[in-house]
Parts: sequence; structure tokens; C-alpha cells
Amino acid sequence: MRWSYRCPECGAAYPIEPGRYLCDRCGSRNAPGMPLHGVLECAFDPDEARRELAAGSIPLPVEAEHFPSLPVGGTPLWPAPRLREELGFPGLWLKDDGCEPSGSYKDRASYLVAAFARKHGIGEVALASTGNAASSMACVGAAAGLKVTVFLPKSAPIAKRVQVLQYGAELREIEGNYDLAFDTCLAYTDETGVLSRNTAYNPLTIEGKKTAAFEIIRELAARGSRPPDHVFVPTGDGVILAGLIRGFEDLLALGEIDRMPTVWAAQAEGSSAIARALETGRLEPRPSATLADSISVDAPRNGVFALAKLRRHGGAGAIVADQAILEAQRLGSAKAGLFAEPSSAAALAAFIQARPRLGRDEVAVAMLTGSGLKDIASAARAVGYRLD
Repeated sequence: MRWSYRCPECGAAYPIEPGRYLCDRCGSRNAPGMPLHGVLECAFDPDEARRELAAGSIPLPVEAEHFPSLPVGGTPLWPAPRLREELGFPGLWLKDDGCEPSGSYKDRASYLVAAFARKHGIGEVALASTGNAASSMACVGAAAGLKVTVFLPKSAPIAKRVQVLQYGAELREIEGNYDLAFDTCLAYTDETGVLSRNTAYNPLTIEGKKTAAFEIIRELAARGSRPPDHVFVPTGDGVILAGLIRGFEDLLALGEIDRMPTVWAAQAEGSSAIARALETGRLEPRPSATLADSISVDAPRNGVFALAKLRRHGGAGAIVADQAILEAQRLGSAKAGLFAEPSSAAALAAFIQARPRLGRDEVAVAMLTGSGLKDIASAARAVGYRLD
């Protein structure tokens, strides 16, 4: 299939090749700790994409033979009847990406980046992370035979750091937050020329994350449901959010759906730049402070790109307190048997907060993007259990 990169800001097109991350005209990393500009996205030939869809494949810019042997994607979409009854919302569905190989949604992006590296004979991938992307790339890299170097704040949950080491990746712990880790990783990839998997910076991270949108539409149709009216997405940097919107845009362009769902940016009070910007019109980074580590960022690096997509399609924001996140985590576990980490529970908390404004006959999907086993300390706090 014929693929290219396209700049959504100026329309410039580029080949999909190693070393290409941002638009030459619009691309800017600005000062350290600031959102990126000129983030590229993938473009394809619609007729060829329709043929791939008809054959049962999701259109992606790397051929199938380059993907490592790992069962990424195809995760469950749960009806959760007891949770539906508890919340009085019969059209609620839970998309469970906690059962990916590394336990998080980030495997979708890592899988595509690894395939790209194998296609081009690249041996090393580097990235910064709050934890899930690091353990994900380490996991997928182990299956793909790649060296993986990760830059991770020392404050990241121990389970995520141990995962990185178990998979054989090189762990570089940073005395600082995710934003510092991001900038440190960019300096490393600039110096060494290795492939960057930094979320929002490498366009393939967005493209890989669109795949869940295709799965949601297929699974709902198989169960006799119409497409979703609302999709609630845990949001930090904004890449999962942008990826899902990208997937729904593709589905709309290919005639698989006839309207866009309302996509909600679910953010913690202590890290809510994107949701705030929807209200104020200004993307203003602030120091983050939330127990939901996977969505804790000072400056959402994909914020400009994600906001443009939210505004274009009438998306919404939901800002939830940490206590509401813990309550939603406990509710999902107790009523649906789905133990999600706090960042994922933020999506369920956002749905609960927004529910009075939704029609009772509408269809809503909460994206649960990581396993609760990723962060036992926060889960213990939610149930009042003291860890010694």
C-alpha cells in the first residue's frame, strides 16, 4: 500500500523513512518541557485501504511480515452487566487493554515501531516514559530482537521498572519527572541516531494506537450494537487520544461509520492541560501532581496535535480528582472484575462524572489502558490496605 507522512498544519508530504519525525516547515520542539509542533500523521490510498479492510486487516504503514511474533491487539470489549446496573447505563462497554503482552495499551505503538525498525534494519530503539511505554517497548523489543534503551523517572512504580529489566532493556533512571526524561532521550537519539519511539514525536506511535478504534467498531457490530456515541480516553501527552480519533477518522473516510463519536479527554486534576485548553483556548503546561502516573505530565507533548483533533470533531474534556479515580478503580474491580491502574480508572471516573449529561440509550466506551498490577501502591490505597 502507498503510504506517506503528512503535516496536518501545512499539508506537506514526506516519505515514511528513518529519521523523519516532524514537519520541516512547521516542526518545532520549542524549549525543553514544551509541547511539540509539526507532528506528522500517516496518509494512505483509500482504495487500497478498503481492500485491506475487506481482507480482515487494519491498514498500517508496515508490511505484516516485519511484525514480531507477539499477540498484540484484539483485546476484549466487555459489557460488564453488574457495572451497567450499578451505574444505570445499559450501553456502557469497557475496552480492556490491560491484557496486552506487557499489560498496557502502549504495546500497540511499540509493535508498529518494532516492525518499522525490523523493516529498515535498525537495531536500537530509545524512548522516555512514565513507565508503561518503557515496559511495553522493552517487551516488544525482546520479541523483535531489538536493543531498547529507556529513560524513566526514578519515581515510576517499581513494577514498571522491574518489567523493563526483566525484558532485558537498558534502564536509565532520571532524577526528575517525565518531561526531563523526554528531553534527555531526545538528546540521546540526536547524538546517537538511534530510532526514537518517544510518544508524540515518532508519528508511528499515533498510528499504532488507532487500531483499537477499528476493533471497537468490529466488536460492537458483532454484538449487534451501533457504533459508540462516546469514547472516554485516559489522557496525558494526548497520543492515545489522538490515535483513537485518527482511527475513527479513517473509519469515517473508508465508509465504515457514518459519524464521529464524541471523544472525551479524561484527565486528572493535577495533570489536565488538554482538558483545560478546551475551555480556555490556551495550552498551558503546569507542574503535574497526580497518583495516576501514566497520565502525569507537565507539558503534553502531543497537546497541539490532540487539541486540533478534539476541536475538529467536537471532542470534550473531563477533569477528575484523584479520589474519584481511586473510587472508579475500586468500582470497576468490584463490579466488573476488571482491575485497572489509576490512569485507566480515570476514563471510568470521567464517564461517571459525565453520565448525567448523556442519554440513557447512548453507547459509551471507557478505554482501560493498563493493568492494575502496574501500580499496587495506589491500588492498596484505594482499598485502605497498608503496605509495609
